[in-house]
Amino acid sequence: MRRPLLLALAVAVALVAGCADAPEPSIIAATAVAPPLPGAESITSAPAAEGTGACDTEATLAPKTQPRPGAMPAGSAMAAIVANGRLRVGVDQNTYMFGFRNPSTGRLEGFDIDLAREIARDLFGDPDKIELRSVTAADRIPLLQEKKVDMIVRTFSATCERRREVDFSSVYYRAAQRIAAPRGAGITGGAGLAGKRVCVAKGTTAAAPLFTLPKPPAVLGVTNWTDCLVALQQGTVDAISGDEPILAGLVAQDHNLEVLGDPIGTGAYAVGVPRGSDDLVRFVNGVLDRTRVDGTWQRIYAEHLSTLGPSQGPPVPRYIG
Repeated sequence: MRRPLLLALAVAVALVAGCADAPEPSIIAATAVAPPLPGAESITSAPAAEGTGACDTEATLAPKTQPRPGAMPAGSAMAAIVANGRLRVGVDQNTYMFGFRNPSTGRLEGFDIDLAREIARDLFGDPDKIELRSVTAADRIPLLQEKKVDMIVRTFSATCERRREVDFSSVYYRAAQRIAAPRGAGITGGAGLAGKRVCVAKGTTAAAPLFTLPKPPAVLGVTNWTDCLVALQQGTVDAISGDEPILAGLVAQDHNLEVLGDPIGTGAYAVGVPRGSDDLVRFVNGVLDRTRVDGTWQRIYAEHLSTLGPSQGPPVPRYIG
């Protein structure tokens, strides 16, 4: 019995000696690679900018006598919504101050959310008879065309191109498009974007002014504005371009950023409804008129947008008939 044991010990010693003579394994340093953002893609041509084209982008139908809540005219789009028991509204849940999900409550909050509730209030007499559906910017028009929502209240600007597919209310908010970049990055505005990479949300008009710059940057389109913030933090892009209140919301989430330079474009937000819904356009415009007159617009501005500075007041509607 001793011979097998001695043999095993000899083999073990040989193995240990062999390991001692072997060179130590080399350590290979791995470089961290940021995972690609789902849906991110390069934008190589400009979408139609706001205010361009042959149409009047802000012209809309004047409201008529506003019906009482719950007593909508028979056969109207409003009567169909009331019969359905709720107002279905496409909104955002990723744009701080306009439409975002409050992590403390789980509720959708923001300027656009409160405005949508005011429309529900005038339809039903109850602002809570509403179904808020989170939609991406790129899905706004398809959802209206398929009538999966009754309207869109999501920083939605009317353009001539969009007006061929959906209808719009009067403008309820105006914004300037600017640049956001990390502090100390050396970017001072649009002129400093030459050779840089800039992020925008797909389905918006934000890319259009970037292509009019003397030396356009490379443009990356993502699904939501918060994806732009992630791309910037990962180093995938150098800056973000969007409407000033949207950028201010991103800065509030990352104080290393700042909004820079002069405006390079403008935005004018309106409520989008399915094409051919004249009665609904007039009704929504009646609601917006009420909010301008009774102080509701100023109240929700003070609640959600006061960090942008003193209110300039609600935009004056441009009615054509």
